[in-house]
Amino acid sequence: MEGFQFIDIIILAMAAGFVVLRLRSVLGRRTGHEPQTPPAADNFGRSPDNVVPMPQPARRGREGVLDIEPAYQGTELEAGLVQLKMADPNFSVARFLEGAAKAFEMIVAAYAKHDTDTLKPLVSDDVYAGFASSIQDREDRGETAETELVVLKPPKLESIEVVDGRALVAVRFQSEQVNVIRDKSGAVIEGSRDHVESVTDVWTFAHDVASRDPNWILVTTRSVE
Repeated sequence: MEGFQFIDIIILAMAAGFVVLRLRSVLGRRTGHEPQTPPAADNFGRSPDNVVPMPQPARRGREGVLDIEPAYQGTELEAGLVQLKMADPNFSVARFLEGAAKAFEMIVAAYAKHDTDTLKPLVSDDVYAGFASSIQDREDRGETAETELVVLKPPKLESIEVVDGRALVAVRFQSEQVNVIRDKSGAVIEGSRDHVESVTDVWTFAHDVASRDPNWILVTTRSVE
């Protein structure tokens, strides 16, 4: 009987060893050199162990996928915006319009004050020549201009295109202004301090997309009646 018991123990041990080997072949053994998957961090920078890491969406515009703002998808502006973002993936409509609004305010104020030093780096040579000529004419007559931007509504994109590596973006500005011109004696000869005028302008800004200079310049202006 004892011999049979000893044989039974050997058989059980062999069976257990076989099971362990099968488990190792299926699950593998941790050697301490397995590739580690970094845990996903939550919104506060922690790394919870009880959350399955999910792949983060790629930032569009950096990996070949253009980030076209939803407001312009399916509109006439989309094709031009695609062109521009293909040339400059970092272009942001919101940032551009914010900068355009500041440029509008600076240029309008500088033109009224005859401040050609401020105007020159903000506009093209052709636009500067036109502004400078008008300013010179006023000075020759001894006239001064006063412009107050009472309200400037959020600017809107009018058109976008890229031609021969040059981006051209037209922006519509709607503003409420007080415009007054005085003669050399200080008397008002045009406009009124009590009259607020609604003005709509379309300005086109240009930028060489291959240039390291991030600045845009004003290349054309037109008033909309």
